[in-house]
Amino acid sequence: MDSTSSPSSSSSSPFDMVSSALAQYIPRGGAAAAAADAADSQYDRPARRSAPAGAAPGRQEQILGAVNLDQDLRITRSNLDAPVFAGVEAATGSSFLDLLPPGDVPTVTRRLRQVLETGEPHVARVQRLRRGDGSELVVSLSILAAAPPQEGLTVTLIAMARRLHLYAAETAIGTSLDIGETAQSLAESLLAWGDVAAVDLDFAVWTGEAVTGRSQGRIRLRRAALVPDRAWPDGYVTPGDHLPGEASRLLSQAIRRDDAAQPVVIPDREAIERVLGSPRLVRALTPGDRAVGVAFLPLVLDGTPPVVLGVAEVWRRADRPFEDGELLDLQELVDRTAHHVDLARRHHREHTQVLALQRRLLPRTSGDTIETASVYQPATPDSAGVGGDWVNSFPLPDGRTALVVGDVVGHGLGAAATMGQLSMEARALLSAGLAPDEVLEHLDDTVALLDDAESGLAAGYSALGSTCCIAVYDPVSHRVALSSAGHLPPVLVLPDGPAGPVAVGTHPGLGAEFALREPFEVHSFAAPPGSLLALYTDGLVEDPAVSIDEGIGRLADLVAEVHPWDPLQQAARNVAATLAPGRRRDDVTLLLARMIGYRKGDTATWRLPARYDAAARARTLVSALLRQWRIREDTRDSVLLVVSELVANAVRFARGPLTVRVIRTGHGLLCEVGDTGNGRPRLGRNRPLDDGGRGLHVVHGLTTRWGVRWTDTGKVVWAAIAR
Repeated sequence: MDSTSSPSSSSSSPFDMVSSALAQYIPRGGAAAAAADAADSQYDRPARRSAPAGAAPGRQEQILGAVNLDQDLRITRSNLDAPVFAGVEAATGSSFLDLLPPGDVPTVTRRLRQVLETGEPHVARVQRLRRGDGSELVVSLSILAAAPPQEGLTVTLIAMARRLHLYAAETAIGTSLDIGETAQSLAESLLAWGDVAAVDLDFAVWTGEAVTGRSQGRIRLRRAALVPDRAWPDGYVTPGDHLPGEASRLLSQAIRRDDAAQPVVIPDREAIERVLGSPRLVRALTPGDRAVGVAFLPLVLDGTPPVVLGVAEVWRRADRPFEDGELLDLQELVDRTAHHVDLARRHHREHTQVLALQRRLLPRTSGDTIETASVYQPATPDSAGVGGDWVNSFPLPDGRTALVVGDVVGHGLGAAATMGQLSMEARALLSAGLAPDEVLEHLDDTVALLDDAESGLAAGYSALGSTCCIAVYDPVSHRVALSSAGHLPPVLVLPDGPAGPVAVGTHPGLGAEFALREPFEVHSFAAPPGSLLALYTDGLVEDPAVSIDEGIGRLADLVAEVHPWDPLQQAARNVAATLAPGRRRDDVTLLLARMIGYRKGDTATWRLPARYDAAARARTLVSALLRQWRIREDTRDSVLLVVSELVANAVRFARGPLTVRVIRTGHGLLCEVGDTGNGRPRLGRNRPLDDGGRGLHVVHGLTTRWGVRWTDTGKVVWAAIAR
């Protein structure tokens, strides 16, 4: 290792000041003396008071060093003579980045460049340095700009004392809700006490299963983390691998001696081979052929009885045995980590449950008159949890298709429960014939009801401010009726026209205070065959680097590039992958709908006056149409009888002109009779003395399904007949 001589008194660079301060503490016995002190100072030997200048040097625990870097981040000078830095090869002319683990190089490089460009220091970063033998040293790293007229950087390194490292490790562990990342943080922290660290977790932790109340017998272990990153011998268990059954059994028995989980220390290679008893197990658990000692530390979840979540392993050379104080520190760190592991397990289980609900709500198939494709990318596991984004598309009984997208406030099970309730309620109301704005009014009341003091707020969750957008496509008129409650506008791409967001009125969202509530508007627009409509949630278009309008514009450009013959599902995946390619903190949801509609020759519409002869006139017109379509005679008779009954009922109970429409679908015929009345036809019990209501029983017996759809001018009674 290169070391500078004592700097001149006229120098004022940070490096020279650190080196000057170190001069009176570093032992002057040469490299041999420094190496002799390395082991003691590295493993918590008691620190002695610093000797004054000129005093005979003693064995000190010096933990401070300095490295000078040029503009290319190469080492120009170093002062790492303290024993604690033994093995850190900071040679002059080498890159400082060579001292770092590969995974830390991008972050540290960015920090070094920032200090070079701005001159602002970066202090107290907890960082690992690689030693020549493959082990690592944990330091507190600070980056300072060199004092003018010099150029470059001064990097100060403070080897972290044990208690300080405990605090830093506890701060780092638990910042993620991902099981693997939590285990990796623990393993990296444990590496300060040894040469190799591993974390093995019970398989139930990985699957999110309940761990309390389970049998306290054998546990099935799976390796969750292993540091440092290097090439391991054949047969050694690496992350993702299951430990051999015999190894899991031995470890579970060892750490649960006398029904109390406790550390187990095996001091040397000979003892390891004797305990494991099998060359295969030795290869699976021992990280190399050198003589090694190991401490197995159980991760215990407090409870009655306590539950072992897994085992942490710290390996080091047998000539450096574990001291009692070190074992206490190790067990303290592992104990503090256990609840973070269990929290990640619970989060994983909740994440899986909510994700299953999300998947269940996704559209399954497209219809004859519309083609749909959906993409759902959940928030990454280390985020607050899967959100309440949902999309759905489903055929309505009267031949139309509903497209629904919503974004419930919050994450986790509370948001999932509200999401499922709103989704099912919207589907039921739309299937019952309510218009999109009427459905949103009911959803608005539901959100307000869920948020009252006795249910929502008492449960610690509020859905106020959730958004929803409902579009209903009519395949006969080729028009879409759309209403929005505070949701981002859908994007419409016409076959031969521009692409852009649909103009929808602003709204505060669902559950707003009564004084802030606005009426829900219905926006109707043409969507001829070949049109594409994109509904989405904000996770798809939000980007900190651009405005939300630019994000929607990028979405419109991508949807406009979809060719009419492109498979729609693949196109939806490509759009989502382009706009949201990486890890996201929010759900990404997209629903693409390609309008097909009915051909002109598959529909027929007539307007008739509400007179006594309307039923006969309707039968004549419909009969001629069915002969033209070559419908079977038995089906034709059923259709004529149904149309006659519906028209007669409209003439009797409604006013104004009637509209009769017949649609040839892929599975049968759909008959519709519209009028200006507001009364809802109901199927009575059909008692012998009743003088009315028999017509609906005839309709009910001849059709596969019938119902009512409300319009601005009245209602439409529809009936589906198989052919």
